[in-house]
Amino acid sequence: MRGQSSSGTVTQAGGATERAAEVAGRGFAAVFRAVKGVRPFRPIHPRGISLVGELTLTGAAGRTAAGLPGPSGISWLDDAGTRQVRGRFSRSVGFPESLPDILGLALRVGTGVGDSDDVADVLFASTGWGVPARFMLLPKLDAGTARFTTLMPYKGANGPVLLGLRTLSLPGLATGRADTDGNFKESLATGDWSLALSYASPTGRWVQAGVLHLRAAPTGGGTAIGDTAGGGTAHGDTAIRFDPLKHPLPGAGTYPWARRLRERSYRAARRLAPRVSGDPHPAGLKAADRSSATRRQGSADERNTMSTVTQVFNSPASAVWTVIADGWLYSGWVVGASRIRSVDARWPQVGALLHHSVGAWPLLINDSTKVTAVEPGQRLELIARGWPIGEAKVVITLEDLGERCRVTMAEDAVRGPGLAVPKALRDPIITVRNRETLQRLELMAAGGAGA
Repeated sequence: MRGQSSSGTVTQAGGATERAAEVAGRGFAAVFRAVKGVRPFRPIHPRGISLVGELTLTGAAGRTAAGLPGPSGISWLDDAGTRQVRGRFSRSVGFPESLPDILGLALRVGTGVGDSDDVADVLFASTGWGVPARFMLLPKLDAGTARFTTLMPYKGANGPVLLGLRTLSLPGLATGRADTDGNFKESLATGDWSLALSYASPTGRWVQAGVLHLRAAPTGGGTAIGDTAGGGTAHGDTAIRFDPLKHPLPGAGTYPWARRLRERSYRAARRLAPRVSGDPHPAGLKAADRSSATRRQGSADERNTMSTVTQVFNSPASAVWTVIADGWLYSGWVVGASRIRSVDARWPQVGALLHHSVGAWPLLINDSTKVTAVEPGQRLELIARGWPIGEAKVVITLEDLGERCRVTMAEDAVRGPGLAVPKALRDPIITVRNRETLQRLELMAAGGAGA
């Protein structure tokens, strides 16, 4: 009787855990659906860095020989070998990069079994390293000092198993700050980010199982494993969607409560969203299709949907372009830009970044503007960021009229809370601001700025 009572108690406890996970999963899904209203394609981890690399696993025998615990209870961890890796580093909430954020590292790893297309997805987030901090999401500013865990344990042959990552070394040029547009991103194109992969029971000590080396994905995305959605570049993101439920680790199960907690939110995050006007990177398109779609959508946006202001300048187009082409002058004519912090040497070439601050001191937001298309002397297309407000697409065109020129500035929100403002209210605000912007630009061009 006591045995039956004990069994019934365990069953009831398990049922209660699953019900709680179901409720929490529904709650997360509702939050994701709401966020998708302003971030249609990635409600969390909106911006990231596409990575490639290798994971070298010591294996159970190697750990035993080194005096460490041997079998982990997960066959994938216990088989020695080198696995190819595709990954994505990102900031979860999308706060300004001067602020701490929950850091994410998603990995798609070769399993070492079956054919070359067999892959497993593992998701890590910045947490603590001890107990109970390893089960708590922690915002971090520095990628080098952050600790990453899977947060929820896998179901191994010997019980629950957590995976964790900690940095061994950063590329030589890295400062450690976990930005997805600045120094950290650029440094990953020059060297490896090396991390130790470890495992532990929920309350046990960490045991190193291998070493992971990551770097920025090469231009065009290469031929990394499991990448059928088009690749990122050394200066871009990836369209891959990582899913540990769809691509599990060999020898590792998922606890029912963990599956219930994840399933609904995953479905909500991946549900196709309506095309957002002006979005330069629709998820799920291959690179060539994405480029073509961007050009077509951009033309339609400028004709039909973007707030547009036009002004004839009493200066030639060459003088106006001289001002536009000098990134250090932007805070002098762009309304809202209070200072310029740095400008890529290749500005205004495609992919170049201008790091600015928006707002009035001391309430400043540090973010960046990126060139997405350029026709020197004639047209410049930008994505201007100012999170947590969001992102805007800006297109400036110059029409040569001899000693004068016609300048047109088209703009609209493409991501973030700004999209939640009805267009009937959004357009007049943008129009008034950009009229002043063009007036300032004309004065600077007439005064010979940048010459």
